[in-house]
Amino acid sequence: MRRHHFHLHHHPHHGHRGAEGGFGPGFGPGRGRRRRLFEGGELRLVLLKLIEEQPRHGYDLIRELEARSGGAYAPSPGVVYPTTTLLLDMGLVEEAGGETGRKLFAVTEAGRAHLAEHAAELEAAFGRLQAVADVRERTDAAPVARALQNLKLAVHNRLSQEGVEKSVILDVADLIDEAARKIERV
Repeated sequence: MRRHHFHLHHHPHHGHRGAEGGFGPGFGPGRGRRRRLFEGGELRLVLLKLIEEQPRHGYDLIRELEARSGGAYAPSPGVVYPTTTLLLDMGLVEEAGGETGRKLFAVTEAGRAHLAEHAAELEAAFGRLQAVADVRERTDAAPVARALQNLKLAVHNRLSQEGVEKSVILDVADLIDEAARKIERV
């Protein structure tokens, strides 16, 4: 079973590139580089737990993990689908018919027993997922990115007007310098 990796990825509505902070021991800075979140069979356990909560299809599993990580983590179909196939082969899930015609996975009794046997490992894996979400929430600088874009636009619009006097340019520079000094003291 190959090891699973995750990546921090950019969402247009966030206005910045993922969480830049570390995610505890072994994670290091995000900066868009791939980092391991689940080791060995942990992803298998996490997907199985999500399927136990309710029957799900592969895309639903990806979106649910993305939601629970605060948008910081979304495993690729190339990892999720082979993992669900393995869960099927192990008899831990079974295929169920869905209203949309998509293949749904439902947990089996063997799957429930497997989750019970690995409760501590599963708790640690979900704890790590929550930690990623917490870091993402703390380091989400979208409001700051929006404000900076607004500042750039305001400066550009004011200074691009015809007949802008030198005094206006100096006043704008003073205002920006004053904001910088205040931010340093926050």
